[in-house]
Amino acid sequence: MDKILEYKLTTLKDELKKMGKVAIAYSGGVDSNFLLKVTKDTLGDNVLAITINAMMHSTREIKEANNYAKEFGVKQIVYKVDDFNLPEFIDNGPLRCYYCKKIVFAKIKEIASEHNIKYILDGTNLSDLDDYRPGLKVLEELNIISPLKDAKLTKNEIRILSKKLNVNTYNKAAFACLATRIPRNHKITKEKLRMIEKAEDFLQDLGFTQYRVRLHEDLARIEVNKDEISKFYDDEIINKVNLKFKEIGFKYVTVDLNGYKMGSMN
Repeated sequence: MDKILEYKLTTLKDELKKMGKVAIAYSGGVDSNFLLKVTKDTLGDNVLAITINAMMHSTREIKEANNYAKEFGVKQIVYKVDDFNLPEFIDNGPLRCYYCKKIVFAKIKEIASEHNIKYILDGTNLSDLDDYRPGLKVLEELNIISPLKDAKLTKNEIRILSKKLNVNTYNKAAFACLATRIPRNHKITKEKLRMIEKAEDFLQDLGFTQYRVRLHEDLARIEVNKDEISKFYDDEIINKVNLKFKEIGFKYVTVDLNGYKMGSMN
């Protein structure tokens, strides 16, 4: 293993040992999965995975998180939120992510407290600081610890270490809550989120690896990696996507020739 990576991994483990018992805000993505694996290896049964399941979360992602927690042998609590009707979230202003995370992490802290756990961790890494993420302020306000960031681990380094530790999500595509597919100041509804979820699930079933379905009124703007745009040259794929998306409820279906770009709605 690269000496720098080995040092960062050791630093991470040493910090976890100091805490002794922790709860992890767990989504099953690349970062939180790596953190859960390392924490389980380091602290044994003194780790609790807490997963929030609300309308902006993908059912497929929640199921994957459940499966990985079982695979690692970590106790997991999934807290279901039936109505996420926070006005600041629904109105989808520039600070939507901040208000959403404030509610989510307050609930995670409450659950952790019920289990006598003082330290709450999340999977924020060093690379996240390069993007517009107003929700990061919540972590400071609620004293949430980001050990991957503190160990100066980047997204790419987390993928490399995940592969070495046989964590299957090492090559998993980047994912974000479904609300990020809706333009700022356009209201968020369950109906819109479910349309987006169904459309993205369909793209994954077709074999696309990195994708977003951005919702613009009644138009679906598909973003995929540039090396996958050529799949839409196939008439069969075009017809399948067009028909499925119309069935889901979109009136118009387009492919963005710029390809997938993280945070393109920011």
